[in-house]
Amino acid sequence: MASYTSQVNVIHKKFTNALKKAKTKQALNKAYSMHKKDHERLLKKHLAEEIREIKKAKDRLD
Repeated sequence: MASYTSQVNVIHKKFTNALKKAKTKQALNKAYSMHKKDHERLLKKHLAEEIREIKKAKDRLD
């Protein structure tokens, strides 16, 4: 699995390319909206993975 940082870099590269191609305000807004959704999805996944790690660590301590 790719690291969180590398996945963020992919999202930002995709966003930057969309900004360069955008020719209208609507296209810019759409690019931002998709970028925001990608970030939220990735962050939710990342935090869930960290919670699982914490639960495993707690189980080992008990």
